[in-house]
Parts: sequence; structure tokens; C-alpha cells
Amino acid sequence: MPLTSPDRPPDPVRQLSLFGAEAADPSVADLAGLLAGPGEVSRMGGTARLSIVLDAAWRVHVLVAELSRRGVAATWEATADGRHLVRTSYASTLAPLALAWLRDPPTAGEVKRPPAGFHLNGRRLRLWVAAAGAADPPGFLLRLGAADEHCREPVGAALAAVGLPVVLLDAQAGGPAYRITGRRRLARLADLI
Repeated sequence: MPLTSPDRPPDPVRQLSLFGAEAADPSVADLAGLLAGPGEVSRMGGTARLSIVLDAAWRVHVLVAELSRRGVAATWEATADGRHLVRTSYASTLAPLALAWLRDPPTAGEVKRPPAGFHLNGRRLRLWVAAAGAADPPGFLLRLGAADEHCREPVGAALAAVGLPVVLLDAQAGGPAYRITGRRRLARLADLI
């Protein structure tokens, strides 16, 4: 005798994602998800610091806890415009991340740019969503840094590679941000994070 009602169809079988957030242990490399979004990294000697401005207090608590899970100490402070700045200490464990993401153009200071072969996975996406994700009916937004033009194309390609083709929104349309729309794509995002 079946345990489900004959009026209710059985739940579809779902395959677990190999790229999901719980597929591996947290690592410092996951912080690349913050840099794909509005996070910033700076170098000092053989160390580096990660910083990100957040729009809500709940994001601060989530991000500080996630940084701690990766062995990275962080502090936060309120900004004059009512937002929150989360900043790590300078640490040698963050130096490889800075070396991979910072480039020296001939005309100005260092520019944040994804390294060759940059990819996203569930842990990286989870951090990006926690820091700068927002429901935006009929979809979901992943916010970007205002001055991160060099990141947009490779990060958009990395999103498409994990099954999340996106639309880039400019400042006039509520960006800079990527918008994910469609039931399957939103389900894919939920599965990954």
C-alpha cells in the first residue's frame, strides 16, 4: 500500500549538484565570490585585506561568520550613509587571492579583474548572494561593484558556465547587477547555494 495520496503526484527525483555549497569544506578561495560581486581586495607587503560595503545588518553577521569559518578575522563598522563596512585584517592567507585578482594597468593603480580560468561554485555563489544578492521580481539580482567594468564579462561567463545565464543591468536599470530570471534558472541558483 503506497504511503502517498493517489491525488498527489510523487515528488520528482532531484539529482544533487556537484557544485553545491556543501560539496566541499569552506576555504579562503571561496572568497572569490565576494570579489565577483562588490568586494574589494588590497595588498600590503606579503599580506592582503578584503573589504565590502553591505546594505543590511543581517548581511554583516552572515559574512563575519562565513569569514570566521575560513579562518579569517573580520571587523565591521557603520558608514555615514547607513550602510556597513566589513573588513578583514591584513593576512598572508589572503595574499594569493589578491595576487590572482589585482592587475597593474599602465595608467592607474591596481584594478580588480578575475584571474584566467575563473569559475563559480556553490560556496562562492553563497557568499556573493549573502553579501549582495536580492530578490527582484520576476528574478534575482547579484549586485556588482560600481567601478568593476573589467570583471563584468568574465564573471558573466562564469555564471553562464554553471547554468545561470544573466542579463547585465546598468545604473539606470538598478545596477550594476546581474539579473537571473526564469523558474529553472532560479531553481538552479537555489540548488547551487
